[in-house]
Amino acid sequence: MKKTIPIDQKIAVITGGASGLGLAIAKKFAAQNLLTIIIGRNPQKLKKAKALLGARCETIPFDVTKLDEIPALIKKIKTTYGRVDILVNNAGINLKKDMLHVTDQEFQQILLTNVTSVFVISREVSKIMTSRKKGSIINISSMAAQYGIPKVIAYAASKSAIEGMTRSMAVELSPLGIMVNCIAPGFIKTKMSSTALNNDPERKRRVIERTPLGKLGLPEDVANMAYYLVSNDNSFVTGAILPVDGGNSIGF
Repeated sequence: MKKTIPIDQKIAVITGGASGLGLAIAKKFAAQNLLTIIIGRNPQKLKKAKALLGARCETIPFDVTKLDEIPALIKKIKTTYGRVDILVNNAGINLKKDMLHVTDQEFQQILLTNVTSVFVISREVSKIMTSRKKGSIINISSMAAQYGIPKVIAYAASKSAIEGMTRSMAVELSPLGIMVNCIAPGFIKTKMSSTALNNDPERKRRVIERTPLGKLGLPEDVANMAYYLVSNDNSFVTGAILPVDGGNSIGF
């Protein structure tokens, strides 16, 4: 059933938006009166996110690795909501394992989820955006694309690919009215990262010492950057890889 959305209310699609950084971005968007459509695999997490975000949130259970079903999904979103103004490619998985023991299947699964699905979703959403000559796409990278981090070979490869894709997408799509940018979060204080760092005090010390601001970031820091990039305040930033890391990537 087609829904009537005010023309001045932007419509955002966020993959992996039911938890972590995706949820933080969704909260920021919803608070700014964006109709925020969250895509995720876990129905229970989606339900909790909907309860938290309220009427400005819509949820769609979907596995982004089902590539052949993505065109129909995006077509259904367009049919239901009329348009897509914003896409945030946040869904992703990691694998921490010695390089010598990573299997072909494990490597390919990371690339499928973190790279190929991003391409397919972006391609289909861009078809909608180009017809209106307007839109904004945000990809999510990682410090793993900046540093040589051990035991995350597949993840590092996928995020390096995302940054390359961002530049190519921006060059091709910006003349058509679509701005494409990438956020590269540093050490952000989430439940998962806090547990990992608290269990390794020496690593936590090194992280803080190398970060000029001397602290971990918050999910809201990433969300605020995302909102700026898709807001009307941004009229000239495209093709950028923007670290949100407290200066960690340039720290010594």
